[in-house]
Amino acid sequence: MKTFLTQFFTWWNSQTLGTRLHTWRYGKRVGQDEVGNVYYEGGIDSEGRTRRWVIYRNYSEASAIPPGWHGWMHHRVDVAPPSEDYKPREWQKPHQPNLTGTPAAYRPKGSVLTNQHRPQVTGDYDAWTPGS
Repeated sequence: MKTFLTQFFTWWNSQTLGTRLHTWRYGKRVGQDEVGNVYYEGGIDSEGRTRRWVIYRNYSEASAIPPGWHGWMHHRVDVAPPSEDYKPREWQKPHQPNLTGTPAAYRPKGSVLTNQHRPQVTGDYDAWTPGS
């Protein structure tokens, strides 16, 4: 019951009720990544291509899609990673979640959100005024 209510009232938890119905009606399962996200295709989009979508395992986080699946989702490649022997390149880093809005988010030196003091203004800045 909790899963149903979560899908009915929120969009950020895996899938909505509408997405579940659309997937049941039109979706063909293509594969699953190592995180547990499940990928589907079916129907035609406005540009005449096969529509592709993902059902996230947990929260809907677009940056959680691995590079191989990202290419397939955006029609960069026609073959999904399970259908080919996809190996990430040596320069590709493992996924790191987007920490924006969390206590672990990046805060540069001098940010008002850190507990550090801002550096003193040196006075070398001269504001622009029109006509000068």
